[in-house]
Amino acid sequence: MSAEAAAVSTDTGGASAPSHVAIIMDGNGRWAQQHGVSRSKGHRKGADAVREAIEGAVENGVEFLTLYAFSTENWNRPEDEVRDLMGLLRMYLKKEVRTLAKEGVRLQVIGRRDALSDDIRQMIEDAERRTEHNRRLTLIIALSYGSREELTLAAQNLAQRVAAGEINASDIDEKTFSAALYTNKLPDPDLIIRTSGEQRLSNFLMWQAAYSEFLFLPTLWPDFTRQIFAEAVEEFKNRDRRYGARP
Repeated sequence: MSAEAAAVSTDTGGASAPSHVAIIMDGNGRWAQQHGVSRSKGHRKGADAVREAIEGAVENGVEFLTLYAFSTENWNRPEDEVRDLMGLLRMYLKKEVRTLAKEGVRLQVIGRRDALSDDIRQMIEDAERRTEHNRRLTLIIALSYGSREELTLAAQNLAQRVAAGEINASDIDEKTFSAALYTNKLPDPDLIIRTSGEQRLSNFLMWQAAYSEFLFLPTLWPDFTRQIFAEAVEEFKNRDRRYGARP
């Protein structure tokens, strides 16, 4: 096991491989700084690591892979950086969707689409439609996504349903609330990985992460490989997941 995957302590428990892995892809800017290149080039190098993560997920039998690509807070970055990121997204959707479809990967996007340009929204809808019957892996891209906003919108939706007489307030439980989230048809993540050494969720899947295992890696995202993914899966298998029960 590499130093990256060994960076956290483990408990033995013999868990099976994770069904759903979510990744906070962090470190593009620092990678660019270390290599003396523009942040734009760092983001492009990070896009290459997405391919490594997808292949790592497929090779290790993961069914769902969620990538935190662009947060609601990222809209506050400098205009030229946001423009570069949106351009990179357009390029990815044009270039990779054909490959995803061929490889049996289903693409889904979660987040506030109304913040995106019309052409990007159309490209996303086309990509989801073209890959909707694929079952080898479901790739979820969290785009213009923020967990607090997701939770707020879910609460508003349920409040409106109560006001309209569709449901009673007493009908709202964890299952009902989960059904109002972007991830309503997805299982909660078993494993959440964050690269770059930072150890926080950064407004990512806060409801869904209630019983997720966490792995914080010093690796900057552009240096992420399928081998690191495999080592993360092995680390997960050694965790003892008790869901609040006594050992």
